[in-house]
Amino acid sequence: MQKIKDLARQYKDDVIAMRRHLHAHPELSYQEYETSKFVQNKLKEYGIPFKVMAETGVVGIIEGKSPGSYTVALRADMDALPIQEENEVEYASQNTGVMHACGHDVHTSVLLGAARILMQLKNEFDGTVKLIFQPGEEKNPGGASLMIKAGALKDPVPNAIFGLHVHPTLDVGTYSFRGGEAMASADEIYITVKGKGGHAAAPHLTVDTIYAASQIVVSLQQVISRRNDPLNHSVLSITSVQGGFTTNVIPSEVKMMGTFRAMNEEWRFRAHDLIRNVCEGVSKSTGAEINVHIDVGYPFLVNHPELTADARKLAEAFAGEENVSETELRMGAEDFAYYSQEIPACFYRLGTRNAELGTRIGHTPTFNVDEDAIMYGMGMMAWLGAACRSEVKK
Repeated sequence: MQKIKDLARQYKDDVIAMRRHLHAHPELSYQEYETSKFVQNKLKEYGIPFKVMAETGVVGIIEGKSPGSYTVALRADMDALPIQEENEVEYASQNTGVMHACGHDVHTSVLLGAARILMQLKNEFDGTVKLIFQPGEEKNPGGASLMIKAGALKDPVPNAIFGLHVHPTLDVGTYSFRGGEAMASADEIYITVKGKGGHAAAPHLTVDTIYAASQIVVSLQQVISRRNDPLNHSVLSITSVQGGFTTNVIPSEVKMMGTFRAMNEEWRFRAHDLIRNVCEGVSKSTGAEINVHIDVGYPFLVNHPELTADARKLAEAFAGEENVSETELRMGAEDFAYYSQEIPACFYRLGTRNAELGTRIGHTPTFNVDEDAIMYGMGMMAWLGAACRSEVKK
């Protein structure tokens, strides 16, 4: 443990420099070609063998003593978001309209730092550590699903997998864990309303798409408020309504988009049917043609209870009990959930908040982290990779 802490401190500046390089050169989901090359070159530098899969994904292998005895997988995502950065820092994004606004630059650099530490200490821990650098966490179908299909969880099959995410409301030097249900599934809703457009002064001669769309927005709320068990966490939000172009014309088409989140797979797909039923009912009552497409996204994320409990104990030993807390239940989604459906998984949080710098919320043009968090991130990731040998079953 102490050697890991010392090496994390020693490599801190190098890993911060890597983070700044990645932050300045962000790439969108499934376009992470230069990021992938950067990761590959670092693994070569550290002497870590690797394979490229799912086009831009990279999987490295570090074999310790008795490499067949246990395998721990450590995962980082590499993609950025379509956001124009507004931070005035020397390492601001150089790619117009693309930004690491969710911390994936931190995740990737942290795992590279952990890889370097583990490679240096490979003769001091048992088993194998598998490093998974994946594309496309921010966009369906989710890079995790593509990595699994490409064989990232084979040869060898991991006994456990860990992933972390920066947490902007959690102080630097702290971590949080949550066993069981941790994050929601995420499905995208696309609704198109078509009707007979016409003069706004003669609505009786039209099929009013604006009215039909309004009925849909209001009626869909009953799916959650009256058809779902109040104790079953779920969210349905219509986030975009596009139609019309002037004051005196009823448009012939309105497009809507939204998101549906759930923590229960049975309810999730039942709700899909209810959404379609609502739209069908509005279609019958208004005469509008309504097409519904639900793009099924990531499943809900379940942290293996026993593995997470073991990981939390290791974190408390590493950082002190006072620096480890319980992660709140979140309705956000993560494609790490795909791994949790396959093998015992633990997705935990890395504190990146500095009160003096203020909280920088993710998915915004001003998102940033206190870079001291990077040392704590790679230290914990390396510690879990070397020390966790939890005998749990899926």
